[in-house]
Amino acid sequence: MSNKTLFDDTPVGVLTEVRRFIEDKQLLQNGDSVLVALSGGADSVALLHVLNSIKEEWNITLFAAHFNHGIRGEEADRDERFCKALCDRYGIPFFCEKEDVPSIARESGESVELCGRRLRYRFLDRIARDIGGAKIATAHHSDDNAETVLWNLTRGAGLAGLAGIPIRRGNIIRPLLCCTRNEIEAYCAENHLDHVTDSTNLSDDYTRNKLRHQVMPVLRELNPSVGESIGRMSVIMRETDEYLNHISEKELKAAKVAYGWSCERLLQCEPIILKYAVKNILEKAAAPVDFQHTALIIEAMRTNGAVDVGGGHTVSCAQGILRIVPQKTDSDDFCMPILDYMREYGTRIKVRDGQPFEIVPLLAISGEKINNLLLHDGIPCDIMTRDTLIRRRRAGDTFTDHRRGVTKTVKKLLNELKIPRELRDTVLLVANGSTVLWIEGIGTSAQAKADLTRDGEYYLINGGLNNA
Repeated sequence: MSNKTLFDDTPVGVLTEVRRFIEDKQLLQNGDSVLVALSGGADSVALLHVLNSIKEEWNITLFAAHFNHGIRGEEADRDERFCKALCDRYGIPFFCEKEDVPSIARESGESVELCGRRLRYRFLDRIARDIGGAKIATAHHSDDNAETVLWNLTRGAGLAGLAGIPIRRGNIIRPLLCCTRNEIEAYCAENHLDHVTDSTNLSDDYTRNKLRHQVMPVLRELNPSVGESIGRMSVIMRETDEYLNHISEKELKAAKVAYGWSCERLLQCEPIILKYAVKNILEKAAAPVDFQHTALIIEAMRTNGAVDVGGGHTVSCAQGILRIVPQKTDSDDFCMPILDYMREYGTRIKVRDGQPFEIVPLLAISGEKINNLLLHDGIPCDIMTRDTLIRRRRAGDTFTDHRRGVTKTVKKLLNELKIPRELRDTVLLVANGSTVLWIEGIGTSAQAKADLTRDGEYYLINGGLNNA
């Protein structure tokens, strides 16, 4: 085996190479919980075996999860049974979920590939949270990365697309990106690891399979190490992309004004930094990002115009301030029990002796910043009931400022704070009846003010992370 990696051509065994890769990229910490995405194929079986082999030296707790896409009938059910039996043999807790992905894809208008990916990651993320904020380990390898880069290239992707599959994204880690498909299959053979074969991988009905079966073999004729070469290029692209993101974030911070960004300040940036700044603004608002919309937004910044970017968002540049404005929809009367909302989107923090000591899911920020967030956006768990709602504002809502003890209607407060009129009906708040406990962008009321001198538990609504 060649065992070349994205970063080093030194011949070593897969287990040694993955161990070194994990250390170099700091993918694991002592005591981590790790949820392995287990399909039953050679890649994920090898990943489970590798992590199981090193779990004692890293003191990690392993779990595994299998998502049945409901595409291949009995074959898919066979894969599910195989994964469960494998985990039973290793003594690894196993989770499974089955969905009819083709039917859901037809209803949503997505491709089966994209729908399956979305549902699979949603399942993995839910299980990772349920077991206490585990890292999710997927079995992507260097050939997967090469195929992803090529596919993104055909679509005219920018640097982020040419950077390929990230080694780490949030709580997701990919310890096998240092290995090729052939090396992983050889590792399975050497260690007598049984695995299943997904028959759809043998067909050219899916985009990735066409690249794998038709394009990659031709490229390997030109360069037998094409996967490793693309891997090295993707590292350079990712470093460049991260640097440009870093510079654009500095410019966004300098251009920040109340409820938006100064168009005049942003238009002083170099063209590439301006494009990255617009992209980052759209991404923060979970709005669609593409080259055409970015160009239109930059033009709107010069003319005080507006651009409908889709996904229920409009970018407004009125009065020289760039804002993301949610469009009016049937869901504008959003209302949800806060306890249900927090299970999906929030963070639960326990405070002891004035310091956070248990955070689920984990936040990649300092303890000091967490304390600041709690003081601004933390709501004590003990004042929430099943009747506490997260919703839009309603007539009669009142808010008591915890600094001055003054109570005002939410309507009057938003007006006094000069929150743009088009944003007022989109602001989220948490309320017991008409008594408001928290307002997005403003923080907690007197009734919900955190007291970090007392031990207790708080809910941190993730919208508050914008204040970190």
